Amino acid sequence: MGEVSVAPVEIERPESAEQSFAVPEPDVPWATVVHNDPVNLMSYVTYVFQAYFGYPKDKAHKLMLDVHHKGRAVVSSGTREEMERDVQAMHGYGLWATLTQDR
Repeated sequence: MGEVSVAPVEIERPESAEQSFAVPEPDVPWATVVHNDPVNLMSYVTYVFQAYFGYPKDKAHKLMLDVHHKGRAVVSSGTREEMERDVQAMHGYGLWATLTQDR
């Protein structure tokens, strides 16, 4: 009987551990967004931004105007845990706030 010829098979070798993992993108910051509502007075919203975030009156007033005219404003950004804390604080003040990733 004749000999059977077998073509060599190239075996794929796994990449090194360092090469097999994709490099993670830097952590995208999270943001606290306050939304306009028909309940709270503009002066109260300005007060909350000053009292909780420690913003100067001018910055707090500008953010309040963004909430009022644009329907929402990003009032803080940072880690997810920090923004969850800020959203809860805004709820405690009676403001409508949500958490989002700041892209």
